[in-house]
Amino acid sequence: MRSLITERIRDSINVKKKLAENVELLDTVEALVREIVNVIKTGHKLVLCGNGGSASDALHFAGEIVGRFQKEREAWPAVVLNADVATLTAIANDYGYDNVFARQVQGQCRPGDIFIGISTSGNSENVYRAVETAKLKGCKTSALLGKDGGKIGEKVDYPIIVHCDTTARVQESHILLIHIICEMVENELK
Repeated sequence: MRSLITERIRDSINVKKKLAENVELLDTVEALVREIVNVIKTGHKLVLCGNGGSASDALHFAGEIVGRFQKEREAWPAVVLNADVATLTAIANDYGYDNVFARQVQGQCRPGDIFIGISTSGNSENVYRAVETAKLKGCKTSALLGKDGGKIGEKVDYPIIVHCDTTARVQESHILLIHIICEMVENELK
Protein backbone atom coordinates (compact mmCIF):
# COMPACT_ATOMS: atom_id res chain seq x y z
CA MET A 1 0.00 0.00 0.00
CA ARG A 2 2.73 2.47 0.92
CA SER A 3 4.40 2.11 -2.47
CA LEU A 4 1.13 2.86 -4.29
CA ILE A 5 0.57 5.97 -2.18
CA THR A 6 4.08 7.20 -2.88
CA GLU A 7 3.79 6.38 -6.59
CA ARG A 8 0.54 8.34 -7.00
CA ILE A 9 1.95 11.36 -5.18
CA ARG A 10 5.00 11.27 -7.46
CA ASP A 11 2.75 10.87 -10.53
CA SER A 12 0.82 13.99 -9.51
CA ILE A 13 4.02 15.95 -8.88
CA ASN A 14 5.39 14.95 -12.30
CA VAL A 15 2.25 16.14 -14.11
CA LYS A 16 2.41 19.46 -12.25
CA LYS A 17 6.11 19.87 -13.07
CA LYS A 18 5.19 19.57 -16.75
CA LEU A 19 2.54 22.27 -16.27
CA ALA A 20 5.13 24.62 -14.79
CA GLU A 21 7.35 24.08 -17.85
CA ASN A 22 4.57 24.52 -20.44
CA VAL A 23 5.01 28.11 -21.63
CA GLU A 24 1.92 27.97 -23.86
CA LEU A 25 -0.24 26.90 -20.91
CA LEU A 26 1.24 29.59 -18.66
CA ASP A 27 0.57 32.25 -21.32
CA THR A 28 -3.00 31.03 -21.75
CA VAL A 29 -3.65 31.06 -18.00
CA GLU A 30 -2.40 34.67 -17.83
CA ALA A 31 -4.62 35.65 -20.77
CA LEU A 32 -7.62 33.93 -19.18
CA VAL A 33 -7.05 35.77 -15.91
CA ARG A 34 -6.98 39.10 -17.78
CA GLU A 35 -10.24 38.13 -19.52
CA ILE A 36 -11.95 37.13 -16.26
CA VAL A 37 -10.82 40.40 -14.65
CA ASN A 38 -12.33 42.31 -17.59
CA VAL A 39 -15.56 40.30 -17.35
CA ILE A 40 -15.93 41.12 -13.66
CA LYS A 41 -14.92 44.79 -14.06
CA THR A 42 -17.55 45.29 -16.76
CA GLY A 43 -20.33 43.77 -14.65
CA HIS A 44 -20.59 40.47 -16.49
CA LYS A 45 -20.42 36.91 -15.19
CA LEU A 46 -18.68 33.57 -15.40
CA VAL A 47 -20.79 30.64 -16.61
CA LEU A 48 -19.32 27.24 -15.82
CA CYS A 49 -20.11 23.56 -16.28
CA GLY A 50 -18.74 20.05 -16.34
CA ASN A 51 -19.74 16.41 -15.88
CA GLY A 52 -18.97 14.14 -12.93
CA GLY A 53 -15.81 15.23 -11.13
CA SER A 54 -15.58 18.18 -13.51
CA ALA A 55 -19.06 19.24 -12.37
CA SER A 56 -17.69 19.36 -8.84
CA ASP A 57 -14.73 21.39 -10.09
CA ALA A 58 -17.12 23.87 -11.73
CA LEU A 59 -18.94 24.24 -8.40
CA HIS A 60 -15.63 24.68 -6.59
CA PHE A 61 -14.50 27.37 -9.08
CA ALA A 62 -17.77 29.29 -8.69
CA GLY A 63 -17.58 29.02 -4.91
CA GLU A 64 -14.19 30.73 -4.95
CA ILE A 65 -15.50 33.48 -7.27
CA VAL A 66 -18.82 34.21 -5.55
CA GLY A 67 -17.61 33.61 -2.01
CA ARG A 68 -13.93 34.38 -1.82
CA PHE A 69 -10.63 32.66 -2.36
CA GLN A 70 -8.10 34.24 0.01
CA LYS A 71 -9.10 37.89 0.34
CA GLU A 72 -12.12 39.60 1.81
CA ARG A 73 -13.90 41.35 -1.05
CA GLU A 74 -17.28 41.80 -2.68
CA ALA A 75 -18.94 38.80 -4.30
CA TRP A 76 -18.46 38.35 -8.04
CA PRO A 77 -21.04 36.72 -10.34
CA ALA A 78 -20.73 33.09 -11.43
CA VAL A 79 -23.37 30.58 -12.53
CA VAL A 80 -22.84 26.81 -12.60
CA LEU A 81 -25.03 25.08 -15.17
CA ASN A 82 -24.73 21.64 -13.59
CA ALA A 83 -25.91 22.92 -10.18
CA ASP A 84 -29.65 23.07 -10.90
CA VAL A 85 -30.87 19.47 -10.95
CA ALA A 86 -34.44 20.35 -11.90
CA THR A 87 -33.38 22.39 -14.94
CA LEU A 88 -30.71 19.88 -15.90
CA THR A 89 -33.07 16.90 -15.84
CA ALA A 90 -35.93 18.78 -17.54
CA ILE A 91 -33.67 19.75 -20.43
CA ALA A 92 -32.16 16.25 -20.62
CA ASN A 93 -35.67 14.78 -20.75
CA ASP A 94 -36.94 17.19 -23.41
CA TYR A 95 -33.82 17.87 -25.51
CA GLY A 96 -31.36 15.07 -24.67
CA TYR A 97 -28.30 15.06 -22.43
CA ASP A 98 -26.06 16.44 -25.19
CA ASN A 99 -28.02 19.71 -24.95
CA VAL A 100 -28.27 20.17 -21.16
CA PHE A 101 -25.67 22.93 -21.10
CA ALA A 102 -26.26 24.53 -24.51
CA ARG A 103 -29.92 25.15 -23.70
CA GLN A 104 -28.95 26.83 -20.42
CA VAL A 105 -26.29 28.91 -22.17
CA GLN A 106 -29.06 30.22 -24.46
CA GLY A 107 -30.92 31.48 -21.40
CA GLN A 108 -28.06 32.50 -19.11
CA CYS A 109 -25.28 33.94 -21.27
CA ARG A 110 -25.07 37.49 -22.54
CA PRO A 111 -22.41 39.21 -24.65
CA GLY A 112 -19.53 40.12 -22.33
CA ASP A 113 -19.87 36.98 -20.19
CA ILE A 114 -17.29 34.21 -20.25
CA PHE A 115 -18.20 30.53 -20.55
CA ILE A 116 -15.78 28.07 -18.93
CA GLY A 117 -16.29 24.36 -19.53
CA ILE A 118 -14.39 21.57 -17.81
CA SER A 119 -13.77 18.24 -19.55
CA THR A 120 -10.96 15.81 -18.76
CA SER A 121 -11.29 14.22 -22.21
CA GLY A 122 -11.77 17.46 -24.13
CA ASN A 123 -14.58 15.77 -26.02
CA SER A 124 -17.67 15.95 -23.79
CA GLU A 125 -20.44 16.57 -26.30
CA ASN A 126 -22.64 18.59 -23.95
CA VAL A 127 -19.74 20.90 -23.04
CA TYR A 128 -18.76 21.22 -26.71
CA ARG A 129 -22.31 22.24 -27.69
CA ALA A 130 -22.35 24.76 -24.85
CA VAL A 131 -19.12 26.29 -26.19
CA GLU A 132 -20.67 26.60 -29.66
CA THR A 133 -23.77 28.26 -28.22
CA ALA A 134 -21.74 30.61 -26.01
CA LYS A 135 -19.78 31.78 -29.06
CA LEU A 136 -23.04 32.43 -30.91
CA LYS A 137 -24.21 34.49 -27.92
CA GLY A 138 -21.08 36.68 -28.15
CA CYS A 139 -19.27 35.27 -25.12
CA LYS A 140 -15.59 34.56 -24.69
CA THR A 141 -14.92 30.88 -24.06
CA SER A 142 -12.42 28.83 -22.12
CA ALA A 143 -12.09 25.24 -20.98
CA LEU A 144 -9.99 23.25 -18.57
CA LEU A 145 -9.14 20.09 -20.47
CA GLY A 146 -7.07 16.91 -20.41
CA LYS A 147 -5.33 14.64 -22.89
CA ASP A 148 -4.70 16.62 -26.11
CA GLY A 149 -7.54 19.09 -25.48
CA GLY A 150 -9.89 17.28 -27.86
CA LYS A 151 -12.41 19.08 -30.02
CA ILE A 152 -13.24 21.53 -27.22
CA GLY A 153 -9.62 22.68 -27.12
CA GLU A 154 -9.79 23.52 -30.81
CA LYS A 155 -12.98 25.58 -30.34
CA VAL A 156 -12.44 27.74 -27.22
CA ASP A 157 -10.62 31.07 -27.01
CA TYR A 158 -8.57 30.04 -23.97
CA PRO A 159 -7.81 26.30 -23.87
CA ILE A 160 -6.13 25.25 -20.60
CA ILE A 161 -4.86 21.75 -21.44
CA VAL A 162 -3.29 19.32 -18.96
CA HIS A 163 -1.47 16.94 -21.29
CA CYS A 164 -2.12 13.72 -19.40
CA ASP A 165 -4.28 10.66 -20.10
CA THR A 166 -5.03 9.81 -16.45
CA THR A 167 -8.31 11.41 -15.37
CA ALA A 168 -7.36 11.64 -11.69
CA ARG A 169 -4.10 13.48 -12.45
CA VAL A 170 -5.91 15.85 -14.83
CA GLN A 171 -8.55 16.65 -12.19
CA GLU A 172 -5.88 17.26 -9.53
CA SER A 173 -4.18 19.67 -11.92
CA HIS A 174 -7.47 21.40 -12.76
CA ILE A 175 -8.02 22.19 -9.08
CA LEU A 176 -4.49 23.60 -8.83
CA LEU A 177 -5.09 25.77 -11.91
CA ILE A 178 -8.49 26.93 -10.61
CA HIS A 179 -6.85 28.03 -7.37
CA ILE A 180 -4.08 29.85 -9.25
CA ILE A 181 -6.61 31.60 -11.50
CA CYS A 182 -8.72 32.68 -8.52
CA GLU A 183 -5.67 33.97 -6.65
CA MET A 184 -4.52 35.99 -9.64
CA VAL A 185 -8.01 37.42 -10.26
CA GLU A 186 -8.26 38.48 -6.63
CA ASN A 187 -4.81 40.06 -6.79
CA GLU A 188 -5.78 42.05 -9.88
CA LEU A 189 -9.17 43.21 -8.58
CA LYS A 190 -8.52 43.71 -4.85
